Amino acid sequence: MRSIECWNALALVFLTGAVAFRITEYPRTHQEITQTPRTHQEITQTAVLDAVVRTCRNLAEVEGRAFSLPPSPLTVARVIGACDAAASTKSFLKAIREIQTTNKRVDIRHKFDAEFHFDGEKFEAGRGLITDGLDAIKASNRRGNFVSAREKLGEITHSLQDFYSHSNWVELGNVKPNQNLMTAATQIGNIDLNRHTCQKCVGKDCTNNIREDIIQDQILTSGYFGLLSSSKPAGKCSHGGVFDQTRNTEPTGGINKDGPTAEHGHAHHTAARLATAATIELLDDIRGAAGNTDFLRMLGISKGSSRALCFVIDSTGSMGDDIAAVKSVTAALVDGRVGTPDEPSLYLLVLFSDPDFGPLMTTTDPNVFKAWLSNLTAAGGGDYPELALSGLQLALTGAPSGSEVFLFTDGIAKDLHLTDTVLALMERTKTVVNFMLTGPFQFSFRRRQEVSGQSQAGPTGQMSSAEAQLFTDLAHASGGQAIHVKKSHLSEAMALVTETSAASLVTLLQAVRSPGRDETFSFSVDESVGDLTAYITGRVLKFTLTSPSVSVSTGVSQTMDCPYSSLATETVVGNFRTLRMIPSVGVWEIMLLSADSYSLKIVGRSGIDVLFDFVQFFQGASEGFDVVENRPAAGGSLTLLLTLTSDPGWLTPDPGSLTPDPGWLSSVRLVEAAGWGGVNGTLEALGGGDFLARFDSAPSGGFVVLVTGRAGGTGGPTTAFQRQLGGRFRASGVAITTSVGGGLEPGGTLSVPFRVESSGAGGHFTIQASNDRGFASAFPSLLPRDRTGSARGTGTLRAPPGTPSGTAVTLTLRARAPGGNDTNHLVLRFPVVTKVTDHSRPVCQVTSLRADCPSQCSQCYQCSQCSQCSQSTWEMTANLTDGDSLGRPLLSLQRGNGTLTSSRGPGGPGGAVTLVSYTASCCSPHLELVATDEAGNVGTCFSSRRTAGTPTQGTPTAGGPTPETPTPETPALLTPTAWTSSDTTTAGATATSGAAAAARRPRPYYLWQAAMMVWMALAQR
Repeated sequence: MRSIECWNALALVFLTGAVAFRITEYPRTHQEITQTPRTHQEITQTAVLDAVVRTCRNLAEVEGRAFSLPPSPLTVARVIGACDAAASTKSFLKAIREIQTTNKRVDIRHKFDAEFHFDGEKFEAGRGLITDGLDAIKASNRRGNFVSAREKLGEITHSLQDFYSHSNWVELGNVKPNQNLMTAATQIGNIDLNRHTCQKCVGKDCTNNIREDIIQDQILTSGYFGLLSSSKPAGKCSHGGVFDQTRNTEPTGGINKDGPTAEHGHAHHTAARLATAATIELLDDIRGAAGNTDFLRMLGISKGSSRALCFVIDSTGSMGDDIAAVKSVTAALVDGRVGTPDEPSLYLLVLFSDPDFGPLMTTTDPNVFKAWLSNLTAAGGGDYPELALSGLQLALTGAPSGSEVFLFTDGIAKDLHLTDTVLALMERTKTVVNFMLTGPFQFSFRRRQEVSGQSQAGPTGQMSSAEAQLFTDLAHASGGQAIHVKKSHLSEAMALVTETSAASLVTLLQAVRSPGRDETFSFSVDESVGDLTAYITGRVLKFTLTSPSVSVSTGVSQTMDCPYSSLATETVVGNFRTLRMIPSVGVWEIMLLSADSYSLKIVGRSGIDVLFDFVQFFQGASEGFDVVENRPAAGGSLTLLLTLTSDPGWLTPDPGSLTPDPGWLSSVRLVEAAGWGGVNGTLEALGGGDFLARFDSAPSGGFVVLVTGRAGGTGGPTTAFQRQLGGRFRASGVAITTSVGGGLEPGGTLSVPFRVESSGAGGHFTIQASNDRGFASAFPSLLPRDRTGSARGTGTLRAPPGTPSGTAVTLTLRARAPGGNDTNHLVLRFPVVTKVTDHSRPVCQVTSLRADCPSQCSQCYQCSQCSQCSQSTWEMTANLTDGDSLGRPLLSLQRGNGTLTSSRGPGGPGGAVTLVSYTASCCSPHLELVATDEAGNVGTCFSSRRTAGTPTQGTPTAGGPTPETPTPETPALLTPTAWTSSDTTTAGATATSGAAAAARRPRPYYLWQAAMMVWMALAQR
């Protein structure tokens, strides 16, 4: 929503391209919370938390589990606790941040595009953005491309929320959202582009500047906005605010409700409530199409660990022993984690050889993953180098951000042109890559196994140290390991997979020394750390480990001459040394002596961690942050946004909450990767566990991020902690930007304009482009740099015909400065979506409802206490029709724990009929049945058991409680906006779509309305 207060930010609009609209995300103090207007970010998070709580409740009912609603107000930590998903705390918070970021960028990248804000009466175009975006989200979710779904979700929620602030929907007296904004080919409202809609304000009072005849005739309108022009159609309303030049053109003033001080600020809170309710409805529609489990996965929540288990395997003939080792270790690993907090949320497998690689195979089923590995054989492979980086590129674009990837090979990479692409993807996704390199690394031949079983020998040469160094450099850049072992010892080295793929793993310290040198490293261990482990790779001549005591100098020590002691247990496999330490709180030291290159990584399990992003800060009355998605700018200041997170075991600041809690960051330091120095940041607490760290400059080379702080319970003891974040980062003097958005259709071509700049003039930027799907693309390889230091170019990307809808393609653009090695990159993700022409939702007609539930069931929420209820049942039958769909709707039980059956019925006026029957115990009183057609349109039947035994036939009288109305069986949710979706029905009312259905739907129930009713009843006594 746009802010209107200050002229002094106008220059920023032209200098940086930012728009001075209200994009504030973090109130400065607790006192400001009640004074801060409702922003896009707050509205979005409130809606997401509400939707997730109801989804977890529904899922618990379907699975027959108990569920307790979290206390009010909803926060990330409280919702995660209610959903019993502590291992997903970080990924859930990251998902919310991603949605908020793309929501906010609409004000930055589409500031002059009226349809993105429902300005200038662009209602049809604005609705088209929402419905097309919904189609893309649903298609992406069907193929598990949740990052693409989140990016599009943030974009369309911005436009949806702006409708209530920028139009006169509130002034027309509407008290519920406009549900037709989510359905194409329906009437948005009574729109008359030829009518005069506003009259001038009376001084600064614009309360009644919308014409009375417009209100009386229920004409829908919105304000016109002009940043550089004051012209608008005669008699039309202006958006208003100091940046809107049309506000001084008759009729003067504006009608926006972006904040309490806006021209229609008196309606700001009403608009914000409606925007929140509309966002909840949008999320419910997405949930209906995706199902409870995939909806939660889209938002970063899974039943086990948020980490994925990802293998990239060389499948050439010489890898038989390696593949056998992977099979033996992985089967036990997967089986041991099923049903535990360490169970991966996703399994990924990519094979590579030469000339083939891929495809990317993903599954959430551990048995499917084990079957893939079980059927894996080693065959083929001609010359020595293989397409290792091509396989790794697929894994990096398919795995969730923050994943850990394991690449197995005994050869070198043939596709060296992808080195910069892989580096860019590792930086962008913060993914750790570990290389399992089997040897010995002096080969004279590799065996090529033919399909017929015949062997063919071929000369392959010898892996040089320089060739092996590529994998080592990539591992160190990502924060991973490059492990060199004999094939016979690979199973032992794979213990790393078991340990580093566990949930709640944090890095306390990581360092790389190349060339090696003698050095003593210190690291702090806090009370929350368990499974403390040190990994050392390289040829280390000697190490000394010292535990804390009264002081480091008086602590207990262990050397490599004593592999077993009271401090740690040592294991050595190839160049890989593991020290499993007994955790002791305090400062530890480890001294390494070696002239050869080595790496050190200290990890442990902990519920305390820190999320971070490089951000750009926009100043002025409307301040906010935009995430920097490539290398931060060199030669100037640098800003980090950090969030302190914890699982329920540590009551640190509540992520996403606006209330201050104990726990803080003490320092943030950018440490040179070589270890010679670093830069300290200045910290600013923003509340709710969020902090800003500002640096005057970045180190000139690669650097890592090291933080310290304290965390603990309210009123209780705190613990000092140390964490190292991500892998290795680097600032760049090259900037590469684009404003391209949207996606592609199968067979379609997308134009990608971009701009590159750096200091200096003359010469040419070198451009490289690649994508993970092998789509045809055309980009300039050289761009001349003009006298301002910049260059502009345009490329194209084409999706092949027949590309499955929902496919995501990741395009990586890299730019190198003239005459140097300074580079930067853009990582762009585009969904490929087939145009949807069917927007007719499945219709639910309940034909009968029969209940035999004792009356006391309504008084007993815990049904285990009511034996009569558990022994009684209720039944419902319904007809589902979908006239425009050729296939049978997909049915899913999204709430309720009963038996659902369906069969194909005879056709009727509404098209093919699906006959549905549902039977449940009286202990499971609620039903939410969702039908999704092939186009992703969602129709929903709501029903609930009754305590009377009389059967009901046909369509009962409408007007009963909405599905979210508080009843003795369903405690009220803790948000004031629990709305029915556009195609829901209670106890048999028909679910339809369009304006006619909207007129028949029950009105929403606000908690404040219920409170008023109780108060009035008490007052009458």
